[in-house]
Amino acid sequence: MLKKLFISFSLAQQNIRSRLFHTLLSILGIVIGVGALVTVLSLIDGMEKFAQEQITKTTDLKAVIVTTNTHKRVNEVMLRKSDYGYLNYERFKQLEASSPKPARGFIQAKHNSEVQVEGKQQRMGAFLMATNTYYPTDTEIKYGHFFSDDDVQQQKPVAIINHSFAVNSFGKDSAEYLLGKTVVLDSLELKIVGVLPEDGDKAARLFYPFTLLTEEQLKADPPVGVLEAEDIMDVAIIKSYSEAWLKAKFPADTTDFRVITNEGRVEQAAKGFILFRIVMGLIVGISVIVGGIGVMNVLLISVAERTVEIGVRKAMGAKKRDILMQFLAESITVSLFGSILGLLLGILATLGIVPIINAFADVEFAAAYTLNTFIVIAIIAVIIGIIFGTYPATRAAKLDPVEAIRRE
Repeated sequence: MLKKLFISFSLAQQNIRSRLFHTLLSILGIVIGVGALVTVLSLIDGMEKFAQEQITKTTDLKAVIVTTNTHKRVNEVMLRKSDYGYLNYERFKQLEASSPKPARGFIQAKHNSEVQVEGKQQRMGAFLMATNTYYPTDTEIKYGHFFSDDDVQQQKPVAIINHSFAVNSFGKDSAEYLLGKTVVLDSLELKIVGVLPEDGDKAARLFYPFTLLTEEQLKADPPVGVLEAEDIMDVAIIKSYSEAWLKAKFPADTTDFRVITNEGRVEQAAKGFILFRIVMGLIVGISVIVGGIGVMNVLLISVAERTVEIGVRKAMGAKKRDILMQFLAESITVSLFGSILGLLLGILATLGIVPIINAFADVEFAAAYTLNTFIVIAIIAVIIGIIFGTYPATRAAKLDPVEAIRRE
């Protein structure tokens, strides 16, 4: 069987070479159709990649977020609960340590307040964040240093400020000057140990160790805990475990906590691109069908021209399936040839279109060539070869050898 297939494809290649120019003109529809399909799929894949990058910049896809429900719904009215569970530093560290998958955790509580900076009489407003680590940790510090895990555990009264905090305090050149200065926050006196670089944020921000918060403060304004998985595939596992852990730790009311992930945003975007890919694929597929009709015309002409050859082969013992296999092999070969040329045309088209998109849209966009695109093209080529080659092949296989030879 394999030997017959090899012989069939070899004969198909010989026949294509003998009618190369005619074949090229006939497969022009496939080349254009496949080229358009490759261009569309590559641009859509690039758009999907660009969208995922933008989503990743605005939300961490590996984050499992634990928040407290401080309100309940009664007769369609939201009322604050008199009692509810909340995370503190010890409970959060227990959750982090017992996670079934590796995860880096941080807990934080945000609030706004007025603060008093040493050497400045007027109080100033600031966004305050109590946390066990500065986040994101890949940010470099301009002056001083970050507070450490030891500082958090030992409840050291230290703080980090951003560049705008320094500017609002003593002007734009005061960042380094504020190192070692004291900031009074309610009843806390915090020593400034670090200043962040300028990042365009106009709001004054101050970060200090989470353990300096009292239980009363935590209950009044419950913190948010975040477990960041090392692998995005572990997010669902960590989420399920966190929900079970919280139910076991706070059995009184299972509605006290919400465990949130950001996977939904990516899934929504992916569904939109799948729909777009299907619609555009169907539209461009019309060109591919037109190309397939061209392949069928080539083979019908080939059958008419090689009637005598078919008759001689059948008279010498070739069976119907041998003739059928030969012409199907030729059809598939022609379709693959056209699809390869279309693939190259599509890649060249995207190389020309992408710079135009970047110039007009002012974005860093790039087409994406995925394995799925190449697999789709290969499948389309085979399907076209089989569908549009079946009729000419069947017609050739049914020729009577005597009548075929007499046509000469």
